[in-house]
Order: sequence, then structure tokens, then C-alpha cells
Amino acid sequence: MNPWPYPFWIAHRGAGKLAPENTLAAFKLGASFGYRAFECDVKLSRDGAPFLLHDTDLQRTTNGAGVAGDRTWRELAKLDAGRWHSPAFAGEPLARLEDVAKFCLAGGHVLNIEIKPTPGQEAETGWHVAEAAAQLWKGQTPPLLSSFKPDALAAAQAAAPQLPRALLLDKLWDGWLGQAQRLGCEAIVAHHPLFSAAVMSQLQAAGLRALSYTVNDIETANRLCALGLDGLITDAVDRFPA
Repeated sequence: MNPWPYPFWIAHRGAGKLAPENTLAAFKLGASFGYRAFECDVKLSRDGAPFLLHDTDLQRTTNGAGVAGDRTWRELAKLDAGRWHSPAFAGEPLARLEDVAKFCLAGGHVLNIEIKPTPGQEAETGWHVAEAAAQLWKGQTPPLLSSFKPDALAAAQAAAPQLPRALLLDKLWDGWLGQAQRLGCEAIVAHHPLFSAAVMSQLQAAGLRALSYTVNDIETANRLCALGLDGLITDAVDRFPA
């Protein structure tokens, strides 16, 4: 296997539930607990700006509504992405990938970018996110690009083949391992119940790293550590020491 440059503990969407997810406030809070690795979701605005948001729609985590990818970045930048969480974070804006890169590089942090396309924009999003990441992290420890969408990973591979990739899995569908190999992935990132000794043996035989999401209790963490996983993504940044 290639050397693995990423810490074992990875903060989910910045600081999990303690701050508004996918915002710089969440990254800063996660870092205050000692975390050096972060996971986030990245999609494209209508005018092609990579920015952080998990959902297709805006209403759960901002004061906007409708499909986020239908808005320009100028429109998105005006939204409040913090008040939904708590009054203390009122006025926190959405974050561009560029903003997160500056934060990570300044603090010596590393990133797992989940490519989260607006439906129908898988290839376009994979390409542009990978292209932007390659420029932003040029000469530095690169982000790990992951996605549930093979088309997004294929486009990322074409745009920036030097960046490491991971296939995200919420179930072990037929052909998942072969698909990861065809995409040149270095890792699988899977929902924690999917991991067993047999699955780990398959991954090790294929030379693939194994990461799991979203692990928030000590019993699950201990089980996965015993299997030999390479990384755990967690919301519990205040309970699991990084």
C-alpha cells in the first residue's frame, strides 16, 4: 500500500453536532479539540464555485430555500448558515472550498472532501472539485476525494489523477470492489455496520485502505479498531481524543 498521510480520527463536517456543519466555525471548533483531519461535503454553485453543503436543498442548514446549485455564489454568500444551529452562530456564512483550504493549510490540517453533486451534475462536479483541489493544495498533502457517485469519481480521476480517491458505500452493492479498483481508488469509506473481518480481508488483499462513518460510540469504535481500520469519521469530537 502507498503511505497513508491522514490521521486516524476525522471530524465529521467540521465539528459534528457542536457547530453548524460544513462551516468554518465548525472547523475551528473541531481544531480546538485537537483534530487535524476533517470531512466535508462540496458541491457547485450555478456559476461553478465549489462550496460546502451537504443537502441538495438550502432550507435545513441555511435561511435560504430551493436547490443550492441553482444559485450563484454571490447569492449563496449572503445566506445565514449558522442561526439554524443556535443563536451563537447567527450570521455564519457558507464556506467556499477555497476558504477551507486556506484554513487547513495554515493550521496543518488535512481534508476528506466528499464530492456531493446536485443530482444530474455528477461528472461536472467531480471534475471541477478535483481541479480546484489540485490547485489549492498544490505541493501540500492532498485532500482525499470521496463520493457515493462513481461518475463523480471518474471525472475527478480524469481531472486530477494525482489526487487520492475513495468510494463511499452505504451498502455492499454487487461489484463495489471492482468499481473501486477501476476508479483507481486508494480507500473505501463505508458505513460502520458494513465492516467485518471478511470485508477487511477483501480490502487488504486489494491493497485498499478502510475508513468508516459516522462513529459516535466507544463500542463501535473499539470493534472497528480491532478490525484494523485506517480511519474513523466522527461527530463526537468532544468525546474521542484526536
